[in-house]
Amino acid sequence: MNQSSWWHGGSLYHAYVRSFQDSDGDGHGDIQGLTDRLDHLQWLGIDGLWLSPTMPSPNHDWGYDVSDYRDVHSDLGTLDAMDRLIARAKERGIRVMLDLVANHTSSEHPWFVEARSSAASPYRDYYVWAPAKADGSLPNNWVDDTGDPAWTWDEKAGTYFFHNFLPEQPDLNWWNPAVHQEFDAIMDFWFDRGISGFRIDVANGLYKDAQLRDNPRHEGAYIYGTEVQGRYGLQHVHNFNQPEVHDVYRDWRRRAEERPEPPLLLGETWVARVDELAPYYGDNDQLQLGFNFPFIFAPFEAPALARVVADSLASFPAGSCPVWAGSNHDLPRLATRWAGGDSRKTRLAQTILATLPGTFVLYYGDELGMTDSDIPPHQQRDPLTAGGKNGQWPRDNARAPMRWDRTANGGFSSGTPWLPLPADEGLNVADQREDPLSTLTLVRSLIELRTEAFAGAVADYREIEVSDTRWSFASGPLTVVANFSDEPQPLSIAGDPVVLSSRTIRDLADSDGGNKIGPWEAVVLYSGRPLAAPVPAVECQP
Repeated sequence: MNQSSWWHGGSLYHAYVRSFQDSDGDGHGDIQGLTDRLDHLQWLGIDGLWLSPTMPSPNHDWGYDVSDYRDVHSDLGTLDAMDRLIARAKERGIRVMLDLVANHTSSEHPWFVEARSSAASPYRDYYVWAPAKADGSLPNNWVDDTGDPAWTWDEKAGTYFFHNFLPEQPDLNWWNPAVHQEFDAIMDFWFDRGISGFRIDVANGLYKDAQLRDNPRHEGAYIYGTEVQGRYGLQHVHNFNQPEVHDVYRDWRRRAEERPEPPLLLGETWVARVDELAPYYGDNDQLQLGFNFPFIFAPFEAPALARVVADSLASFPAGSCPVWAGSNHDLPRLATRWAGGDSRKTRLAQTILATLPGTFVLYYGDELGMTDSDIPPHQQRDPLTAGGKNGQWPRDNARAPMRWDRTANGGFSSGTPWLPLPADEGLNVADQREDPLSTLTLVRSLIELRTEAFAGAVADYREIEVSDTRWSFASGPLTVVANFSDEPQPLSIAGDPVVLSSRTIRDLADSDGGNKIGPWEAVVLYSGRPLAAPVPAVECQP
């Protein structure tokens, strides 16, 4: 094992703040609500808490359009509330991370307001501007995240500005050194307040091709949630993944390492292939963690998942740490996307994610087995995807409020929740916490197991067997055998005790003679650990 930082072998919890816990009855989750629920995260065994955007914003993209980088959105609380959260979390051994939106600002940010006021404004070059072509057409063929042209004419400025997302989210110009200086100061502001790191939004964005060249066409179909390139018929090669972005992360990493406890830089590295992800780790001198979207987008099949893991660990620099997640606020939840609502597959997926070496990221509600909601179009709130614009999947379906119990509004709010709660009342914390066979109990046991087995280090990984129906691997002292089929299979590994199964937390010695694993089941063996007391088996319904 490789000994290093607190996130090595650790577990991060991704809280979508507006949907986690409302403390004041306005229907929106908030920072005080998070503070009130810290005991849940401590009970789970979480090491770090990553918050969705908390900074002031007009909410055209629910906080991913920042209008002030040094404050807290009034819907969510205050700086004092944030300070209390950081302090209370620290008392429980939990570090707090914020979302940092460095690719773009809100169009209401003072920088942009000033930038568009005059060509002579000192903030003009903070953003990406371009004139029309000689024939009056747009500067190039780039499209934004909705599929519309990524260039918007600004009458006041008399030119076009670029936005990878909504027109209300103008992209910053990272070719300008002043932008670097601004973000150095912003990061220091939050680090000095006790923040332990940032999840960097659109980490593969920042720089755009200096010549603003057209993106090449993409041939073939595109299926949302299964791949990165090809949306809207284009390969997005000139407005993302420019080589200069790596200098930013080398500088941020250097500055982070100068602090007594180096903060974590976790990148939303939205790339299609492992060979595009590895450069964001550099020579272990850039991001400490980069989200593995090739893994997230892989089909839920043993060969596909195993290949991404093997390729990733072979490609990343020595001493680095991989990170594994199955859900986030932009994509269908793993219980729907991978498992199709089959609880056996959901529990299998969580078992694999939690036993791979590196860092495990758990999206709020996934500990309960939450599936996507089916929120009617008239109740959708996400401006970017509401109504399925240009065929987009509505992200609100993965952002429904957390159910804490069976009371009115699931214990989430005393008011009217900002989004409808999930339909299944049984997917709540109180009921599952009392059930030793629940998904919540399984996830807690997985986190407890990885904490013990990995001991704050990145475990060594060894692939044992991969077939169309089976994936077996060793991760430090753990051996995992996963059955990706509808038929029982022989366990085929003997010697070490089975300490956990995705079907239940139990010893398999009293089931099938201890030599079989059931359909869509994963078992975990632990070298050198005493056998735990068995618990009765549970049959998970598809």
